[in-house]
Amino acid sequence: MFDLVLHQPIRCNIIALLIANEEEPLPFKEIKNKFNLTEGNLSSHLSKLEKEEYITIEKSFENKRPKTSVSVTKKGVESFKEYIKQLRKFVGENEVKVKRM
Repeated sequence: MFDLVLHQPIRCNIIALLIANEEEPLPFKEIKNKFNLTEGNLSSHLSKLEKEEYITIEKSFENKRPKTSVSVTKKGVESFKEYIKQLRKFVGENEVKVKRM
């Protein structure tokens, strides 16, 4: 029913943040700080999103320091839209059931 990768709250929030900033990749550190995650925890979530091709991860160097940036893919945007559509449908169907009680 639901996309289980996006149904996890942190991953859903990461995709939503990336979509809101779709024009440019977001630094790993910014995402980590925004959601108060450890580097390992964020890396794990990003790996799952990357495996599904919802995001791309770019590694580069800036002033001789490693820099990791994350972008949402078209597939990620479309999957998120579909996930939200499914959530709305689910809530709407269950709202009717609650009103009948």
